[in-house]
Amino acid sequence: MTKRHAGGAGLSPARHGVMLAAIIAVVLVLSTAIYVGVSADEGGDQKNLAGGRAPQNPAAPASTGTWVGAWSASPVGAEPGTETNGMAGRSVRNVVHTSAGGTSARVTLSNLYGQQPLNITHATLAVAATVNNAAAATDTMRRLTFDGGLSVVIPAGEQVLSDAVQVRIPHGSDVFVTTYAPTPSGPVTYHPHARQISYVADGDRTEDVSGTAYTEQSEYWRYLTALDVLSDDSAGTVVVLGDSLTDGITSTVGANHRWTDVLSERLRSAAGSGDAPRYSVVNQGISGNQVLAAGLGRPADNPSGLARFGRDVLDRTNVKAVVIDLGVNDILRNPNQVEPETITDGLRRLARQAHARGLRVVGATLMPFRGHRGYTAGRDAVRQAVNAEIRAGKVYDAFVDFDRALRDPYDPRRLRADYDSGDHLHPSDKGYKRMAEVFDLGDLKGSAPAEL
Repeated sequence: MTKRHAGGAGLSPARHGVMLAAIIAVVLVLSTAIYVGVSADEGGDQKNLAGGRAPQNPAAPASTGTWVGAWSASPVGAEPGTETNGMAGRSVRNVVHTSAGGTSARVTLSNLYGQQPLNITHATLAVAATVNNAAAATDTMRRLTFDGGLSVVIPAGEQVLSDAVQVRIPHGSDVFVTTYAPTPSGPVTYHPHARQISYVADGDRTEDVSGTAYTEQSEYWRYLTALDVLSDDSAGTVVVLGDSLTDGITSTVGANHRWTDVLSERLRSAAGSGDAPRYSVVNQGISGNQVLAAGLGRPADNPSGLARFGRDVLDRTNVKAVVIDLGVNDILRNPNQVEPETITDGLRRLARQAHARGLRVVGATLMPFRGHRGYTAGRDAVRQAVNAEIRAGKVYDAFVDFDRALRDPYDPRRLRADYDSGDHLHPSDKGYKRMAEVFDLGDLKGSAPAEL
């Protein structure tokens, strides 16, 4: 009778040893193949960049983390002067400032206001080497792909999300997203009043690391509307919907002194302590924006808060809470005195849209504007009536009292002098900082009520 050995029925010790050695050899071969595959993915046989380096990691492998919004801006309209050629034959290097860091990134490009397809044949992403400069940090240049392809055609009125690329994006860094369109595409979808210097170069200079070709500066963001990161330090996104006060129209260019920038830094510094959530912040402010009325055109320039809420708030990545600071322009830009109920009803409609998605809503009181050319006693009375409803808890889940924080204690209808940019409507850098400082970070946590 044959004796059976543990580990293999009917095998002799010699044959058992041969099979074990074979298994070990197979494991070693597979391990080597995996290592080679990973190494090829991280370098690859990419075309060399200007400056001698190749763009790496055309697509990000599966990784751990949470996708959040690191930056965003609302498309506002069609850029004047681009109606015929768009930016044909030119490279557009948008510079954006991140509110969250991560290990991978992806972008959204928009042709919302285009009248014909936008053909992007080359797009890249890189981390800036220094602030307010067009040069990229060494080894951060990445080619962007779209469904695996290097080029993409964006139909008029549409947008596209890129594939993810693997690259370390530091929190609070400047990031370049550069696009090249070789053919005319009609009006350029843009966001003016960026308060950030971006760059333009002739020809396809998307992979230019040195930045020397980018001799033209611009305070517009073109085509780009969002940057998401696979974050290892943020759990979700706060979206701030607002007008010029959120857009930061009077803040220092290139300094990131909008109140939302300061709020982002506060959240990061306080994350994990007390009631502060681990959230990034994206700014969906449009100068001149109203709750109810929109500009002309189809699609409308400067769409109303109600019209753009789905796109600019609900469609952002991993939204956890919404902050709304709108209403002043409904008072200032209405040719007749608007009733306060008209504004508060519109704000409640925004809150209900958020609640339908389970999102908590924090709203801001309307700041004073005596001394501004649009000031009248009647308009100020409307502002104060709106604020009374907000403070009574009849509009939002919670509120931040920007009015009380920035008004002149000796004349509450005015901004305090050191918080005033000089136009008696928009804050100075110090005023924007104060807005963020009085924000209760704990108000961003919690669930939305079933009905307000």
